[in-house]
Amino acid sequence: MTTIIKTKLSFMMFLEFFIWGAWFVTLGTFLTQNLKADDFEIANVFSTQSLGAIIAPFIVGMIADRFFNAERVLAILHLLGAILLYQMYQSVNIDTFYPYVLSYMILYMPTLALASSISFRQMTNPEKEFSTIRIWGTIGWIVAGLSISYVFKWDTYALDGALKNTFLMAAIASAVLAVFSLTLPKTPPIKDNEGEKPSFASIIGLDAIKLLKDRNFFIFFLSSVLICIPLAFYYQNANLFLTEIGLENPTGKMTIGQVSEVLFLLLLPVFFSKFGFKKTILVGMLAWGLRYLLFAFGNAGDLTFMLILGIALHGICYDFFFVSGQIYTDSKAGVKYKSAAQGLITLATYGIGQLIGFWVASYIGNMYKDLKTTDMAAFWQHTWVVPAGIAFVVMFIFLVFFKDEKVEKTN
Repeated sequence: MTTIIKTKLSFMMFLEFFIWGAWFVTLGTFLTQNLKADDFEIANVFSTQSLGAIIAPFIVGMIADRFFNAERVLAILHLLGAILLYQMYQSVNIDTFYPYVLSYMILYMPTLALASSISFRQMTNPEKEFSTIRIWGTIGWIVAGLSISYVFKWDTYALDGALKNTFLMAAIASAVLAVFSLTLPKTPPIKDNEGEKPSFASIIGLDAIKLLKDRNFFIFFLSSVLICIPLAFYYQNANLFLTEIGLENPTGKMTIGQVSEVLFLLLLPVFFSKFGFKKTILVGMLAWGLRYLLFAFGNAGDLTFMLILGIALHGICYDFFFVSGQIYTDSKAGVKYKSAAQGLITLATYGIGQLIGFWVASYIGNMYKDLKTTDMAAFWQHTWVVPAGIAFVVMFIFLVFFKDEKVEKTN
């Protein structure tokens, strides 16, 4: 891979995750404090991410894997996304906001798989090369969070409606990425063998489902679905939790998680090579359980360090499960179905798993809502214990049923 291509892929990842981090971290707080949404309205909005992820494999498999260059599809999706983000910026209530966020997520979620696919197609050794590209996505998320808290101070003035500006910032970045995508390395679809007629399943990207016949990949897929139930608690509740218990500059402090993500992305290739895929995944699952226990029993006073440590565990939670999972998926897919396979794992994680998770999180929040009015600390303690327990159960399932195997390199 040349330096120019590496630089372009890195900037693509920076913008891809800057856009998401620019508005998604503070979404729960925005919906609660600015649009006055209730628990189930909030679940509906967060579930749009999952609906987009469920549709993503079909869009990616049908378009990027079969008919059009992936970088051109990426450009079109981000251009349309910029328009929708601007409409979200102008929305004043949940009824007008919801159709735009639903449409946006249907377009945005496929871009995650596309960005990974474009990157993998340029690599000869993804196990070592992908982390150095993906790390710039994390940096983009960090820059977005720091800008919100320390440059613009939008989360400080959330009650005054300042958080709506996050959507405008994301819209501008999305438009920039749309234009920049046209300069990315050409990533044409992989053609079928001459004379071979593509099946309906192959056209819509369902060929990657064949991977589920592999016992280990099925266990990994199932674990990906289940671990994203507790992940949904973090996305939906973390910023609101830190805001309500009185932690200053919560959005900025949450970027500690992305700083640790940078560190562990750099350590991931070493850990992956030395201990293998199974142990790497198990460490990631263990970190999920520990982080939620730290949230459950920490506070914004003398136990603030527990909250900070819980946030800092994000690097292990995300990198050791999701990034290593992308590498594992790429190794299982083979050359022909790389985009569809990445879309499939997006379906499992951001789709099915988090769709269930957002509703479970809202159900738990609604269950303890009376407690929230009398004892805020107890409410959040009860809330965070639930995802901790789920994470430990998933870890046990993966430990018992997944047989360790060596991840082979693919081109």
